[in-house]
Amino acid sequence: MKITDIQVGEIALPLRTPFKTALRTVDAVRDVVVRVCTDQGAVGYGEAPPTAVITGDTTGSILCAVEEYIRPALVGMDVMDLPAVMEKLAGCLVHNTSPKAAVDMALYDLWAQAQGKPLFELLGGARQSLETDLTISVNPIDQMVADSVDAVARGFSILKIKVGKEGLADVERIAAIREAVGPHVALRVDANQGWTAGQSVQVIRAMEDRGLNIDLVEQPVPARDFAGLKFVTGQVDTPILADEAVFSPDDAVNIIQARAADLINIKLMKTGGIWQALKICRVAEQQGVACMMGCMLESRLSVAAAAHLAAGQGIITRVDLDGPALCAVDPFTGGPVFDGPAIVMTEDPGIGVKNIPCDNWR
Repeated sequence: MKITDIQVGEIALPLRTPFKTALRTVDAVRDVVVRVCTDQGAVGYGEAPPTAVITGDTTGSILCAVEEYIRPALVGMDVMDLPAVMEKLAGCLVHNTSPKAAVDMALYDLWAQAQGKPLFELLGGARQSLETDLTISVNPIDQMVADSVDAVARGFSILKIKVGKEGLADVERIAAIREAVGPHVALRVDANQGWTAGQSVQVIRAMEDRGLNIDLVEQPVPARDFAGLKFVTGQVDTPILADEAVFSPDDAVNIIQARAADLINIKLMKTGGIWQALKICRVAEQQGVACMMGCMLESRLSVAAAAHLAAGQGIITRVDLDGPALCAVDPFTGGPVFDGPAIVMTEDPGIGVKNIPCDNWR
């Protein structure tokens, strides 16, 4: 199955409400989509969000990477020789993990289609269904409480609370949400690099002292502050999840060996796709460190690819794949079924998602 072309386009899907973190505010998913065409007529799809504040990738850089570097390098290669294609893809550019991820997932889509099986089965087939959390954006406390209560009413029993802007004042946010949703809803706290190491320890200990029962705290310090992350992890009882600190398998090895975090957050847009993410899974398995499967602001297309990986790999014990739940519309068909907190895998071959809302392929 030879690659004959790699095409790009763009999609835009409005969000239910603006997405606000310590780093940015976004009102719609505006992503680049990719399709890989073959000489046998099969087509594979992928997606890349321009998350410049985290990955450094913009819409322009993603389009340029695919059109000017990745397409010329991969056209003519055999999809079924996956190691060779992925090695070539990895070497096309330095960094540029989001465009690589979009092409990577399209290739995996084709690879699994050719075998007539859903991708998650070929990636290990650990489970048939997943439960995702739902993100609660940074807002005034009363708004965050209302959003949390609404999320629970929609069936979500795990909430990821965005904080990181106000230090100890963030404790009041979490306390108010805990009181509103009760003790049986799991709360994850995501600071998005918004605290210093000292602030992190102060804030997390305050949450512990108040008995807020936090499932984990995600990336409390700046991404490159490994020493700060290790300090926080060693000073608190709450599990610490490394997110922006882990892009590559080497990053995961460094974090795990230094015991700088308790958990690793895998996102395809950081790793450059499933191929490299699987290497992180293997490292984590060897060291007995559980992983979360996360996403950026993405549509069901690329979140489905992440769901296949999460469903395939048993070392992924937590799921943060709420992109489809944050979108106001869902134009796609096929692939995993996203129903509130439930993600149910299907027998559709490949990743399975079709009906891509893009009319300007080029």
